[in-house]
Amino acid sequence: MSVLDRLATALGRRDEVPNQELAQNLVSRRDTTAVKELIDNLNHKNKAIQSDCIKVLYEIGGANPDLIAKYYQEFGQLLESKNNRLVWGAMTALDTITLKQPKGVHGLLAKILKTADTSGSVIARDHAVGILAKLATLKPYQRDSIALLIDQLLSCPNNQLAMYVEMSAPVIDADNREKFRKVVEQRAAGLDKESQKKRVAKVLKKLTRS
Repeated sequence: MSVLDRLATALGRRDEVPNQELAQNLVSRRDTTAVKELIDNLNHKNKAIQSDCIKVLYEIGGANPDLIAKYYQEFGQLLESKNNRLVWGAMTALDTITLKQPKGVHGLLAKILKTADTSGSVIARDHAVGILAKLATLKPYQRDSIALLIDQLLSCPNNQLAMYVEMSAPVIDADNREKFRKVVEQRAAGLDKESQKKRVAKVLKKLTRS
């Protein structure tokens, strides 16, 4: 049976449970053949099948990134897709494999950040920041990634600021701590929601103690 026959679309389902169960099954069997079939059908003429394939793939990446890590270039190509589901799905997949394929993902950063800024997808931007935060934990990519994280804090929507501050804070080094603090304080002054202000203040307080 083709792996496509087990997708939600083929089963006449409108929910994601079949795709999640399929991902769990493929991970448990380390089914690299099925993973390759999913990759090959990301450009299927049926958009519903495309969407199911990327869903299964990033679910696999979340459970065992080794199974999809070598396909970083294919995910990178999807960032140019006109199908927004594929765009943010590919960004999600890239986020799951960043620490397994840091050199490859780092090579896609220009495209990743452009997509985050222009796609209009909050999910894509969230995962772009996640990618930067992961790269910033690795010495070869630390300096560039921290600088780009701070750039994201300067430009991101208010609704995303608290989360991005929380994601960025653990990787900010001594050289960038003061710049990080100033940017966060500057942005925090423009927040409207009290809950977000409290989250940001908590990070700043912890930063001051460290």
